[in-house]
Amino acid sequence: MRRKLGFDPYLALIVAVAQMVIGRGASWGQREVREPLDLYAIGLLLVGPLAVLLSRRYPLLTTAAGLAACDLFLIGGYAYGPSFISPAVLLVLLVLRGRRLMAWVMAGMTLLSFLTYAWMVGNRDIFHSVWILTSIMLLMVVAELVRNVRERRAERERVAEEEARRQASEERLTMAQELHDVLAHNISLIHVQASTALHLIDANPEQARTALATIKTASKEVLGEMRSVLNVLREGAPRSPTAGLDHLDELIERSGQDVTVKRVGSRPLPSQVERAAYRIVQESLTNAARHAPGAAVNVRLEYGERELTVRVADTGSGAPGALSESGSGNGIPGMRERASALGGTLVAGPSGTGFQVEARLPLPEETS
Repeated sequence: MRRKLGFDPYLALIVAVAQMVIGRGASWGQREVREPLDLYAIGLLLVGPLAVLLSRRYPLLTTAAGLAACDLFLIGGYAYGPSFISPAVLLVLLVLRGRRLMAWVMAGMTLLSFLTYAWMVGNRDIFHSVWILTSIMLLMVVAELVRNVRERRAERERVAEEEARRQASEERLTMAQELHDVLAHNISLIHVQASTALHLIDANPEQARTALATIKTASKEVLGEMRSVLNVLREGAPRSPTAGLDHLDELIERSGQDVTVKRVGSRPLPSQVERAAYRIVQESLTNAARHAPGAAVNVRLEYGERELTVRVADTGSGAPGALSESGSGNGIPGMRERASALGGTLVAGPSGTGFQVEARLPLPEETS
């Protein structure tokens, strides 16, 4: 509220106390050469704090008033020292609040008024004039340095805030993609197995029971994975990948499909590459179950020195072209986005009577 109203009561109070205390001490120390403080002098000393109080709202008027009170205090023959505080504070405030041109103009007027007073009282020593000039210049330079430090700190905070917003946006996109992959795979699996169970429940109850068991497992798995993904929204939640290639066997087991996995080579993988590879395999199995139910699927992982190759191919349902990139789903575009985000490529299309997905994900050089 204080900032909104344009008041600076605490700073004004500090200036008032400082001027009164220093004024009492300076008046006693200069009692033989300067006039003692009276009500007029005290009133002039209070003009400066009042100007500081209102300086945010009326910067030019208050600075001029503070300077005028200082000059009148000196002309009145009162002690040197206390009246200088308010003009100095007002000039610094102008600089810090971005009114630099006004501040330097008022600093020039302050210098001119002090030099004029010195000449009026007969003090024409060049070194005294240089000392006044140096003091005012030093005050303004320090104010400019403080302003620069504050602006740089504000800029760093702004950049940090923008970076935090960008990272939060990327995390939201990642979570959305994770949720899409989890839901698409498991719901597709549930749909296929439910259709199988309904078809076989009378003719082959045992096989229907197996399909229902798969549905139970898949529904439990989707709840667990959704909980894992959504946990990143909680304070202090771990941000590790929700799935990796170490869970590939579990993925294949609960898919209910005829899947063969072959690994060529082995090496540690970055977490983002491992997660992308897992999701690509998962989405490919989802597409196979949806468009080529009952088809055999081959999964091949090749661990190269510079890239991981993920190849998923199914034998098809006997209807070539059942799945193409012109489909309405987000599966293939989503897989391609995952690969592109890592600097890799993904190619998907018909292969013989079936369909094949091949992704190449770059890997960092291995360190010994």
